[in-house]
Amino acid sequence: MKKNPTQKYASIIFKKHNHNVCFNNAMKAFQKHCFEKNLKLTPLRIKVFEFLLRDHQPLGAYQILDMLRDSGFGSTPPIAYRVLDFLIEQGFAHKIKRLNAFVACSHLGSTHSPAFMICRKCEKVAEINEKESGVNLKKAAPFDFKIEEAVIEVIGLCISCITVEAT
Repeated sequence: MKKNPTQKYASIIFKKHNHNVCFNNAMKAFQKHCFEKNLKLTPLRIKVFEFLLRDHQPLGAYQILDMLRDSGFGSTPPIAYRVLDFLIEQGFAHKIKRLNAFVACSHLGSTHSPAFMICRKCEKVAEINEKESGVNLKKAAPFDFKIEEAVIEVIGLCISCITVEAT
């Protein structure tokens, strides 16, 4: 499988990086995916995905609704949830259960069981793949159980927050 251009940024979310490259690669992958799958690339879908890509911060549905309203879009809850469901279904977003929020996927277009590092102070979220996390759920599952979805959320402090606490 060809390595996704945004994948190399997955484990450096907490470090300084060229976010413009990260953002542009994700937008290109999203557009390409929608074109190849013959999916409508609506202004609303584009805008919500842009919101999720901004700053690697998870966003709640009502935050997204406020941002849509400020951008001149309709802002009823079903609108936001339909777009978020689409982004999750297509592999471009994840729900962070602990925060009841959504974040852009760092491993676009691949089926995977995500693991998230969540900074308890700044609430930035970094997604890491199964190889980076070292968790092999196929080996951990009992023989009489088939895992369909697993989400691992690891809480701690990012390097920026550790540095601030130390000073």
